[in-house]
This record gives sequence, C-alpha cells and structure tokens, in this order.
Amino acid sequence: MNKAKEELITSDVVSYKTDSSPIPKRLNFFERYLSLWVLICMVVGVALGKLLPGVVDILSQLEFGEGSQVNVPIAILIWLMIYPMMLKIDFGSLAGVTKRPKGLLVTLFVNWLVKPFSMAFFAWVFLHHLFTAWIDLETAQNYTAGLIILAAAPCTAMVFVWSYLTEGDPAYTLVQVAVNDLIMLFAFAPVVMFLCGVANVVVPSKVLITSVVVFIVIPLAAGWFTRTSLVKARGQTWFDQQFLPAFHPVTVMALLATLVLIFAFQAQNLTTQWFAVILLAIPILVQVYFNSSLTYFLMWMFRVPHNVASPGALIGASNFFELAVAVAITLFGPGSPAALACVVGVLVEVPVMLSVCNICNRSRPWYQRTVGMKA
Repeated sequence: MNKAKEELITSDVVSYKTDSSPIPKRLNFFERYLSLWVLICMVVGVALGKLLPGVVDILSQLEFGEGSQVNVPIAILIWLMIYPMMLKIDFGSLAGVTKRPKGLLVTLFVNWLVKPFSMAFFAWVFLHHLFTAWIDLETAQNYTAGLIILAAAPCTAMVFVWSYLTEGDPAYTLVQVAVNDLIMLFAFAPVVMFLCGVANVVVPSKVLITSVVVFIVIPLAAGWFTRTSLVKARGQTWFDQQFLPAFHPVTVMALLATLVLIFAFQAQNLTTQWFAVILLAIPILVQVYFNSSLTYFLMWMFRVPHNVASPGALIGASNFFELAVAVAITLFGPGSPAALACVVGVLVEVPVMLSVCNICNRSRPWYQRTVGMKA
C-alpha cells in the first residue's frame, strides 16, 4: 500500500495524516485541574467531618419525608449537576444513529451486558477471596454492593470531556450518552437488584426505585422539557450560545459542593480505613482498564472510526459517580461501606480516565492504519 493510501482511511473514518500531529486539545481551567479540585474537596470535606461532626451528622440525616432515605443536600446538589447535563442531550439526534449503528451497539453491549457483571466478578475475586485477610464477609458484601452500583451507572457528564480530549465525534458521543440515559431509566434498578442479590445484599426495591425517579427520571424529564420549549421559542443558536453556558458555573459549584459533602460524610472511614480505600481501588482499576480495552478492541474489530471508538471506550469504562454515590447513600447511609466504595470511585475516576485518553490518543495512528488496511 502506497503512502497516499496509508494516509487515507475508509469513507467511514475521519482521515488522519501520519506525518502531522493533531493540535493538542486544551481544557478550560476547571477541567484542566480537575484532579487537584477533587483532592482539595477531599481535604476540605474530611476536615469538616472531623472538626464539625455534629453539623455533618445533621446534614446526613436530612431526608425528603420519613423513611424516604433520600438525603436532601445530596439530592439538591445532584439535581443542580444532572439537570444541566440533560439540557445538552438532543433526543432528536437518535434517528441519525441508524446510519452508523456499530459503535453504539458495541458501547451498549459493554455498558449493560459486560460492565456491571465484570465489576461484580472482580469484586467477588478481590474482596471475597484475595483480600479476606483484611476484610470480613459482611463488609465485603457491602463494598461489593457499592461497586455494583458504581458500575451500573454509565458516565454522562465527563464523557464529553473525555471525547473532546480524544478528538471524538461530538454528535455521536451525544447519541451514545442519550441512549445510555434512556436505558438507565429502565435497566439501572433491575441490574443493581439482581447483582446485589447474587452478592447476598438485600436492596429495598422501593428505595432503589425512588432513587431512580429522584436522580434520573426527574432531571431527565426536566432537561428534555426545558430544551424542547426553549429551542422552539428562542431558537437553537440562542439555546446553545447563551442559555447553556449560563449553567456551567452552577454545575461546577454543585460538583465541588457535592464532593465536599461526600467526603465529609465519609471522613471517619477515609481517615480510619485508608487501607480499605487502597484495596477498593484495585478492582475499580482492573475494571476500568478491562472494559475500556474490550470496547476499544471490539470497535477495532468491527472497523468503527477512531473518533467513535475512543469516546466509546471511555464511556464503556467510566462511571456516573455522582449518581452512584447518591444512590449508595440513599440505600445504605452516608457512612456505609457501600458509600465508601463509590467514593473511592470518585478518587480513581479522573486520573485513570485521563490515562485511558492518553492510550487512545497514542494508539490512533495504529488504529486508523490497521482499520484502513482491513478495508
């Protein structure tokens, strides 16, 4: 194959010239130092939990009605984060996916038929067998429940950041997120209940369904209604350029406040069970690299364009940790082992996903060259 043919990939794939490097992507100030903000929030949250335990305890016990187990501060902050995310989703774009369905099918296969089950398997291997010298059975079961909840919620917001960093197709990424969110409405609760049942952890169905309604259905419906109404009244340009940007500071502040509150609720566990944090990080790391590698390989095998394959691999590996933490707190309490497992997911998420982005970017020339040769 001559050089010209090597530099051009099939019509499905965005062309890529091997003799020139793509312009490096730059994030905005907040996203560029996200790992630092997470660390600062952890320090502030733990300090608040230690210095003001009474105040933190009061906040942790605030519920929407007796027995609902939905924490008021967490719920409000989660809404402030999720609602702007849902505003970005154009469900009308779903029709266009029929022209290139392979990437979406691979992503859905990994997200819903591999990822939660692989996480349950890795939790079983590590927590119930390899780490039994340090973790008792009951605690291991609760950790496993938290990890299952973490893996059963595909990432929504940060996917757009990962897609940007890997030069992903933004329209296709939007479709992948939209479809995952719709499936999450119906599949999240059954998957969690089934896998937690296998792990011998009883999950109250009423509380879990309440969590799905509060943290998924309501913000998703509100986002769809707002987007549809405002685009119709003011136009797409006004919505994209004026309305959406106004929510960015709200999302940022809500995320940081949520992290502070989460770490405050877990202050005791983080300071007294730091070794457990290290142990929990291991199955999470294995799960992330396993699922991202599997997705990337399947995308390559089915000759999916790299600008769809890379964000797909990241969607297949990352977690909607904000939702997972909220659900774990609702089901098991703010100081529970399950909530701690989800909090460890927060600590691991950003640096690990940045490493996956780097792998996707470095392998782009190989990926596109070999996909082109298979044509």
